[in-house]
Parts: sequence; C-alpha cells; structure tokens
Amino acid sequence: MGKPAAQGMTKEKILLSAVSLFNTKGYSGTSVRDIANKASVNAANISYHFNGKQGLLESCFTRFFESYLECLEMEADKLDFTPADECLKRAVFNILQFQSENHLLSRFVWREISIDSQVVREIISSYLMKERYLLKRFFEMGQDQNRFTSMPVSIFIIQLKSMMSMPFLNSQYLREVWHVFPQEQYFVDRYFTSLEQWIDQCLLARHAAPKATLL
Repeated sequence: MGKPAAQGMTKEKILLSAVSLFNTKGYSGTSVRDIANKASVNAANISYHFNGKQGLLESCFTRFFESYLECLEMEADKLDFTPADECLKRAVFNILQFQSENHLLSRFVWREISIDSQVVREIISSYLMKERYLLKRFFEMGQDQNRFTSMPVSIFIIQLKSMMSMPFLNSQYLREVWHVFPQEQYFVDRYFTSLEQWIDQCLLARHAAPKATLL
C-alpha cells in the first residue's frame, strides 16, 4: 500500500473514531488522547491531519453537509424538466438514505447544530443558507408548475426538515422506546413512504395526481 493510501486510511480511522466518541461522550467530553487511543494512532497524527480537535469538528460538519446538500442539488438540477414533487421525493429519500448509512455522524451533527457557537454560526451562514435556497426552489417551482398548493413555504420547509432529521437526532429514543432502528433499510423504506404520503396529501394541488411511489 502506498503512503498516500495509508495516510488516507489513517485519516478516515481518526474521523470515524472521533464521531463515535463525540456521540457517546460529547464533543467537550472527548479529548484528543481519547480519539488517538480509539483510532490506535499517535496523537500527533490528529494534529497532522486535522489540526486538532476543532479541525475534527469542522471536518465532521463538512463531510455531513457536503453530502447532504449534494442530495438536494442533484434533484434541484432536474426541476426545469421534471415535476417538482418527483424531484422533492427523490431528494428526501436520498437524504434519509445518507443519514441512515451515516447515522452516528448525522446524530452528532444535528445535535451540535443546536448549540450556539462560532463554528455553528459559520455553518448556518454557508451550508444551511444554501439548504434553505435549495429547498425553497423545490417548493417555489412546484407552485410555478401548478403541482403544489399555495402555502407558506417557510412553514412547510420547517416541517419537512424536522421530519427528515428527527429519527436520526433522536435515534436513542426511537431504539429504547419504540424499538425502531433508523440505521436499518427497512426503517428508511417505511419512513420514506410516510413522508411521500405527507407530500402528496399536504403539498400537491388537487388536480396534480401523485405519480407512482418511488419504492
């Protein structure tokens, strides 16, 4: 194995170890030494690859939101020639799938976003403002296409965002109380079906019949 490949594996191992510890001990309760021990690397490797614990936090946000926004961008690019409800449903499914496959990272990021800090303010001013722009495009294009009812866009976006993030932010509650496991494909498929029905019932104009289910 070449040196760049080995370094890439070390960096990934450090990041995954950090995400695991941030979930169980919290960001402030996790030390660089904890992460180094879990990843079986020297603490100097964390400084080399991430510039310390703060750099690891920023890398967690970057990894999550770049993939999250890609799910929205891929479908937003199709809005000029595809019904908005179809694009929105595919984006929702892809986001649920991504969060399920990265459930520890998702839980940590959504939890951390609720805490006011300089890093979070920077995330809001960049990634989350772009998310707002993309989500508004789906809803506004749906209205322009006469696919969606006239509605307060901000309220429906808040509702949709809450439904997409809640299972992963509150994954322990779902496991302990409802015996539901957001990291399982079965959950993603069933939960998406419910969100798909919500879109059809709450957003579609009466004359805009829903297309066949995506699943």
